[in-house]
Amino acid sequence: MTSKIGWTGRVFEDFEAGDTYEHPLGRSVTDADNVWFTLLTQNTNPIHFDSVYAAGTPFGRRLVDSAFTLALVTGQSVADVSQNALANLGWDEVRLSNPVFEGDTIYSRSQVLEARESRSRPNVGIVTVKTTGYNQDGKTVIEFKRTMMIYKRGHVPVTPRPVA
Repeated sequence: MTSKIGWTGRVFEDFEAGDTYEHPLGRSVTDADNVWFTLLTQNTNPIHFDSVYAAGTPFGRRLVDSAFTLALVTGQSVADVSQNALANLGWDEVRLSNPVFEGDTIYSRSQVLEARESRSRPNVGIVTVKTTGYNQDGKTVIEFKRTMMIYKRGHVPVTPRPVA
């Protein structure tokens, strides 16, 4: 039997402005996700964890913490855009166009806006993408630009694996 290496992510040379990656995994948000994330990050706004309070708001129910939405959609994009990142350089122009509620399923896609050589590190390039998260109804819930340092081919650190 032959052992085959699984997907290891894109390197800098694989990115081309205009390319769009439909990220393969959706994620249904649970009430536990929302309450735990909110409390772990010390967000004290009760709209995220107090159902009685949230019922009195225009939304009528608890909202998912927007920082969770940012983290989830960023995470969904990793396999396609930053599996081989040396570092995130920033998130810009974060826009939350529709609310996320417990029970929603979130999907995402990223479009490459720019890929350029690093001016200071010859082993990486700089890639900027626009990522869009949307719910099960196709409504956009978040959009942002993210810029990362991505290793070039032949420079990704190797993870030693034991031989079986």
